[in-house]
Amino acid sequence: MQGPLLLPALVFLLSLFGAVIQKTKASCPQCPENASCVNNTYCTCNRGYISGSGQKLFTFPLEICKDINECQPPFSVYCGVNAACQNVEGSFYCHCVPGYKLHSGETQFKSSSENTCQDTTSSETTQGGKELQKIMDDLESLLTNQSLLRTGERQEISSRATSILQDVESSVLETALKTPEQKVQRVQNSTVAVETRVITDNCSEERQAFNLNVRMNSMDIHCRDVIQGDTQGPSAVAFISYSSLGNIINATFFEEMDEKDRLYLNSRVVSAAIGPKRNVSLSTPVTLTFQHVKINPRSKKVFCVYWESTQQGGQWSRDGCFLISKNKTHTMCNSTHLSSFAVLMALTSQEEDPVLTIITYVGLSLSLLCLLLAALTFLLCKPIQNTSTSLHLQLSLCLFLAHLLFLVGIDQTEPKVLCAIIAGALHYLYLAAFTWMLLESLHLFLTARNLTVANYSSINRLMKCVMFPVGYGVPTVIVAISAASRPHLYGTTDRCWLHLDQGFIWGFLGPVCAIFSVNLVFFLLVFWILKRKLSSLNSEVSTIQNTRMLTFKATAQVIILGCTWCLGFLQVGPAARVMAYLFTIINTLQGFFIFLVYCVLSQQVQKQYQKWFREMVKSKPESETYTLSSKVGSDSKPSEDK
Repeated sequence: MQGPLLLPALVFLLSLFGAVIQKTKASCPQCPENASCVNNTYCTCNRGYISGSGQKLFTFPLEICKDINECQPPFSVYCGVNAACQNVEGSFYCHCVPGYKLHSGETQFKSSSENTCQDTTSSETTQGGKELQKIMDDLESLLTNQSLLRTGERQEISSRATSILQDVESSVLETALKTPEQKVQRVQNSTVAVETRVITDNCSEERQAFNLNVRMNSMDIHCRDVIQGDTQGPSAVAFISYSSLGNIINATFFEEMDEKDRLYLNSRVVSAAIGPKRNVSLSTPVTLTFQHVKINPRSKKVFCVYWESTQQGGQWSRDGCFLISKNKTHTMCNSTHLSSFAVLMALTSQEEDPVLTIITYVGLSLSLLCLLLAALTFLLCKPIQNTSTSLHLQLSLCLFLAHLLFLVGIDQTEPKVLCAIIAGALHYLYLAAFTWMLLESLHLFLTARNLTVANYSSINRLMKCVMFPVGYGVPTVIVAISAASRPHLYGTTDRCWLHLDQGFIWGFLGPVCAIFSVNLVFFLLVFWILKRKLSSLNSEVSTIQNTRMLTFKATAQVIILGCTWCLGFLQVGPAARVMAYLFTIINTLQGFFIFLVYCVLSQQVQKQYQKWFREMVKSKPESETYTLSSKVGSDSKPSEDK
């Protein structure tokens, strides 16, 4: 289906692209800043930079080369113990954290192999480090004790895990606050790794946000959330990573665990805490970056979760935790509170049903063909052109563009900006289609109500005044508000559509549900009016025919105008699979239903189709007759000469 429709445009684009390539081959294109020419043909970004499109070689004159942050995922340069990575324009360097310095006296180095950071703190601070190390060693002995895994019921295990998490956080913060002179402390063993930071100057340092990094997991937290406003004396923040705790409080403790989902923990369990006040609510969300335990997971279902303490002990929950992005090696999350966190993923068995995928693409392709034919009919068939036809035309155009963009762009998740634009465009086009469905129902209701009125000009004037401002204006307002409030929620990790977090999907579902309800009311009112008309009519044949035609259209519009989308809400319980197939088949064929009802079954359109067909057939024999007669005439001349 897509081939015939897209072939002319594809040929044009390819020819245009070829012309551009031929033009650029003659000389090196003008490369953007931070880029250089390759083989006098292409441009490539310099080392430390990456193109905005992600392409290594490019010729597009408006391409940009942006700095690579080697200190953030997916690169995350590791500088070694007691050191941190610092990004600079086009490069990076490593440096020792406060309280440590290089043995050589230099301030910068390039990799962990060059790390010679030495402790420069006092004996009192060293004692604080020893206390932290003792806490880590005690915890290691506790976690390696298999009795925690083998004994006790689920509630007892979760209670003991909650107690361990809370005790470690309290002990680490208490130890860090005892030695405020040592602003940064890092201690680790095979089971636990800890980084603490103490603030004594009321956030007067140059940086207002801190990055804590332990074992390739990191946290960014704002300084004002650490000092907690009116706290007297030093404040501390601790970031803790557990290597084996995830084996105990695994994915089975997820409160939203579904029987169909086979989830697993694909990160270390990390904890974040601030003191001396143990506040957990934040004015600015923290950003958490997790390194995957299983690199390059094929699963597209990802959950950012935190450990919630309950009366039953504890469980994983998603409240206040939001997925920002993920790649092959890392997942980035936001949280509005502090706790213990992890990343859950679904196994690859949760792939989409391939049969439903085939039905979707075949149905949408057929709908595209039917919508194109319907739009051409509404434009070229003059006998049927009126207000109703204008409504059909706008609905067909919106659905055609929406289906086409869905087919070619729903899976284009990279680059993210393009994915967000596709999601916003789909949001607008489908809302516009549903709005025109609402206008179709309104026009049908007004037509039925004024069935016996000879002058329909009032209806036409009303519809002409409101249909374009409402049909395209209402979805514009909704999408503009959605994009202005939460633009980052356009596009998910696996689809270019609206994100489910923070109820953002209701920017689409809310208007659609409202239109469902109004269309249903209009449908019932039309049937009630038509029933009254039929019972009151005697021998007015034309009026009876009009009434029956309206009844047929009202019934057809139950399917065409989106009421079948309600099947999507019935995909629960034992009948979920059947409803999923019905929902997919009926709604992907929406364009076919529009063409069938408004074109194929319309007597006026049928007559126009017959007229066009006769003209085509008539013109062909005439040309053939002319050719034949010419040949006969030329052949007869020699005989006359004889």
